[in-house]
Amino acid sequence: MYIKFQKLHRDVELGDYAHPGDAGIDLRSYESKVLAPLERYAFATGLSLEIPEGFVGLVWDRSGLAVKEGLTCLAGVVDSGYRGEIKIVMLNTSDKEVKIEKGDRIAQMLIQPIMKIELEPAKKLSQTERGKGGFGASGKK
Repeated sequence: MYIKFQKLHRDVELGDYAHPGDAGIDLRSYESKVLAPLERYAFATGLSLEIPEGFVGLVWDRSGLAVKEGLTCLAGVVDSGYRGEIKIVMLNTSDKEVKIEKGDRIAQMLIQPIMKIELEPAKKLSQTERGKGGFGASGKK
C-alpha cells in the first residue's frame, strides 16, 4: 500500500520500519524538548499524510521509550480525512526529566483497515463465561 505524504519542512526525517516484519512505521520528532515528570506535550513531526478512506493511522508507544524512559503516547487516532501535521502527544510518566532531540524516533504508526459498525438496540445480551467481569476479573496468577 502506498500512502502519500508531505514534508512540511525540507529537513524532516521520514519515518521508517526499523526491521523487516515490523508492524509500525517509526515517527520522528521535528523538535527538541525536555519533558518534566508528568508533563505531556504534542511533538511536531513535520509530516502530513493522506491515509486512504477506509483506513486509520494508530499511534502507539515505542516499547524502549516506555520501558526505559516512562514515555507513553496519548490521543493516537489519525483519521483518513485529516490532512494536517501529524503530532505525537507524549506523556512522561516517570519521576525524571526526559530529553527528546529533533530526529528522535518517539512513536510508531500502524495503518489499519476500519470496519464500520451499526449499533443495534437489544433488551438482553448473550451470556458468556466472563459475563460482566472487568478490570482484574481473571486474577493475577
